[in-house]
Formats: sequence, structure tokens, C-alpha cells
Amino acid sequence: MNRLSKILALAIVAGATLPIDARCQAQAAKPVRSGYADVNGLHMYYEIHGSTGTPLVLVHGGGSTIGTNFGRVLPLFAKTHRVIAMELQAHGHTRDIDRPFTFQQDADDIAALLAELRVPKADILGFSNGGTTALQVAIRHPEVVNRLIIASSNYKRDGMPAWFWESMQKSTFADMPQPYKDAYLKINPSQEGVLAMYNRDSKRMLAFTDIPDLDIRSIQAPTLVMDGDRDVVRPEHAVELFRLLPHARLSILPGTHGEYLGEILSHVDARVPQRFVELVNEFLSSAEK
Repeated sequence: MNRLSKILALAIVAGATLPIDARCQAQAAKPVRSGYADVNGLHMYYEIHGSTGTPLVLVHGGGSTIGTNFGRVLPLFAKTHRVIAMELQAHGHTRDIDRPFTFQQDADDIAALLAELRVPKADILGFSNGGTTALQVAIRHPEVVNRLIIASSNYKRDGMPAWFWESMQKSTFADMPQPYKDAYLKINPSQEGVLAMYNRDSKRMLAFTDIPDLDIRSIQAPTLVMDGDRDVVRPEHAVELFRLLPHARLSILPGTHGEYLGEILSHVDARVPQRFVELVNEFLSSAEK
């Protein structure tokens, strides 16, 4: 995969393509409940997996669906958690609507979904753009957050190297990784819809503005900051976020963007995402004590 494809990374993640059987596995998890909730004018799709344990919310990244980001780890989390996963505005089952497309709006939608599901408090795990959204949930709706896991996410523009932003200016829909297009079209066979998703994510990233340090310092939830040592998000940026958060821990794992959780564009041994789940569960368990 060339550098231009990789740059879609935070907006639309990077890595190496999985074999076909692994892609199928990413879509294989069956929810115990799924449906739509009307939140803030959005008809939002959600799934619930597992029936016991503290609720764990999974927030996907740009250009993604529940399955493309979390297909390999969701069944593992569902063994010990009540997992709530949703598809945000313009992604997967959730259609785009005419309103602003921001990380703050996504955060408000997640908080509204939890209220609709009568979940007063939850642990929240966000990957890539989903981690930036999870930070906004903790800033804007701290009352709904138990603990945070921020995985391969930025809170400032300098979280990614300069070439990321330079290349984003030149990227087109043709550069969007095909597995993401295929996953969307399998859910919603609309070329107009998948193009809208790409345009929304791309424009949001180009307009990205830093989250103020003061807002990050206001987050009181225990937080695990995670990143790959060859991630598009600089490991140094993950360290900066870790040091700003009042109650944080840090884990730098081998691999590229999403490789440690078995994201659909990564090609890893099945034991790698299993270890990721173990690390997250260890953090959640220790934070309870």
C-alpha cells in the first residue's frame, strides 16, 4: 500500500489488507440485539453484544463500520462485557443527514444513544477518529463515562507528521482502501452513500482543530492511551496525551494503525488482538479497584 493510501489513516485508517477469510470473520459477530435509535435528528444504528458485565461502548474510526474496526475483538469483549457498538453519522447502516459533521456532534449522539438505551454510565473505547470522539464524550458528557480507552487517536494536528496533512490535500475517493468501500456497500449498496462517507470524513480531517489542553486536563475518567510504534499517530503524541490526562496509563504496542486490534486493513496473528483485549480488560479491572 502506498503512502497516499496510508494517509487516509485517521480519517480512513492504514495498514495491510487481510486475507478474505479474516474479512469474513470481521463481519461474523451476531448481536443479541440491534436496531435504530432516533438521536438528535439522526436515525442511528446500534448493536448490543453480550449480556453481562459493565457496558463497554465501541466507537469506530473514519470510513469504518462496526465490523471493519472491531470484528476480531468484539466477540472477545462480549464474553465479559455488555458491548454497545454503533455506526455514526454517514457510516454503515446510519445514513447521512443535513447537519454539521463534527467530533462534538458524534459525542453528543453517543451520549443521547446511551440515554435512549437507559445506560447511565459506560466504559468507552474509541479507535482512530473514534478515540477523538471518545475524548469529546468525556469532555462534554463526563457523567456518562466510567473509563476511557483511547486507541491510536489524535487531539492535536501535530499528532500526525506533516506529510499526512500535505497528502490529505491531494487525496481523492480513489485512494480510499477498497475493503472499506466493500464493507459499506455490503451494508448499503449505494455509491452515493459511500462517497458521502468519504467526503464527510475527509473534510472533517482537513478542518481538524486542536482540542485545548485545558479540556484534556478536565477529563477525570481513568484513561488508557494506546498507540502502535509504527502508527500514523506519532507515539510521542500518545505520550503527550498520556501526560496531560490526570488519571492515565500508556501502552505502546508493536505495529501499524489498528494492527494490535486486528482492524480489517491489518494482517496479524489472531493472538495479537486477543492480547489487546486482555490488556484492555486488565486496565478496566484494575481501574475498578
